[in-house]
Amino acid sequence: MSKVKSFSVGNGDMFYINHNSDNFTIIDCCYSDEENKNSNFEEIRAIPSKKVITRFISTHPDDDHIKGLKYLDAQMHILNFYCVKNEAIKSDNTDDFERYCELRDSEKAFYLYKGCSRKWMNEEDEERGSSGINCLWPNTSNEDYIDALKKAKEGKSYNNISPIITYSTGEGHKFMWMGDMENDFVDKIQNEIKWENVDILFAPHHGRDSGKLKENILKKLNPKIIIIGEADSKDINYYQGYNTITQNTAGDVIFNCVNSEIDIFVSNSNYSVSFLNDKYKSDLDDNHYIGTLVYDK
Repeated sequence: MSKVKSFSVGNGDMFYINHNSDNFTIIDCCYSDEENKNSNFEEIRAIPSKKVITRFISTHPDDDHIKGLKYLDAQMHILNFYCVKNEAIKSDNTDDFERYCELRDSEKAFYLYKGCSRKWMNEEDEERGSSGINCLWPNTSNEDYIDALKKAKEGKSYNNISPIITYSTGEGHKFMWMGDMENDFVDKIQNEIKWENVDILFAPHHGRDSGKLKENILKKLNPKIIIIGEADSKDINYYQGYNTITQNTAGDVIFNCVNSEIDIFVSNSNYSVSFLNDKYKSDLDDNHYIGTLVYDK
């Protein structure tokens, strides 16, 4: 069984993948307050003690995606730091951004690009298998992407240097992250990306209307569930016509992937949806079972 968790951190992103192997992956970090920081980071810190390979994937260096990075690095000693190759600067440096730059420019960094491969990210050998993580974007020679890198180097904006990452479980499920990509940028590059069906799509830019994917792309992705982040409600696009889970009300969301099913749990015991099957599963720790995604592979 593999487990994917999306933390409720306010206006920000933080995820982990507890692979069905000796791998553990963290994607971005953030927290809403000290209590949230302590509980979330303690949970993340506890899991790798049982793992051999731990990696941190940074989609981009906006504060709401790297908040707490210095603390996390001090606690876990990040050895595998994944990001796009960039020279982003900020006029108002924070300790977390400085740590991002240190890791980005160190020998610990692995630079993500379209089709990149690495042992044991998506390559296997006689020692261990692939973790199922693949990078669909960026194409580092694309002019629009080069322009996004230039803006980051000038300290203007960082959203559109985000990579597109997928995770395919050993059970055949697929998750997709797009960081804070904006929809006008996605429109420009869409023909350079091989869009394939995904089960769980984390809506770009926390579900904001500025990140809303166009219908022609959504039809290719055909997501079974779209997870809408914790942007301000006035800025959110609720993806009408699709099954969604909204973290503003659901809180933390956990996906337990077993065979052809995904059991889903949330931290808000009053939250429910109508599109999942009820398999009468027990709650998971302090998280409420809301149903199971069942389908034929």
